[in-house]
Amino acid sequence: MPASRHHALLCHPTSPCAAIQGITAEASFNVAGRLTLSYRLSGDPQAILLPAPQSPGPADDLWQHTCCEAFIAQPGSPAYREFNFSPSGQWAAYHFADYRRRAPDFQPTGRPDIAFRRLADGFQLDACLGPELLPAGDTLQLGLSVVVEAGNHEKSYWALAHAAGRPDFHLRQNFTLTLPIKST
Repeated sequence: MPASRHHALLCHPTSPCAAIQGITAEASFNVAGRLTLSYRLSGDPQAILLPAPQSPGPADDLWQHTCCEAFIAQPGSPAYREFNFSPSGQWAAYHFADYRRRAPDFQPTGRPDIAFRRLADGFQLDACLGPELLPAGDTLQLGLSVVVEAGNHEKSYWALAHAAGRPDFHLRQNFTLTLPIKST
């Protein structure tokens, strides 16, 4: 049976959004070492802007609109990966050597699988990352987050934790989910 974690994301206090009742995220590894991430937003779907469907593939600046994100690192290492998953079907994968110090030559050797579903009370986005996309190790630290663009184009920022006065998903203090790759 794969290891699994299910968590409520917290809205950053400087970016409330009355249209959202809550956001949850789940992370689990299967026996092949694939990481599955599920994000579930509950709220008024008419008050949330979603990007139009696009051909699946890499794209930058996805966080400028409604987007689910994962920050993944090895415990004790300053390096981490950032993944963006858009309801449009587009995605992004970045490698950082340290806090916000992006490695410009990073080329992911795989691609995430993304599935998006509109629901009567929100949406669900599932993303699956192969082991080739993840940092090596037996245990990973994750920061799961969502940017939501409301109908008035204001954004709210949701994460497992917020360690700063302004939203900053890159802070390692926000990588609060420790997940072993191999389940027992």
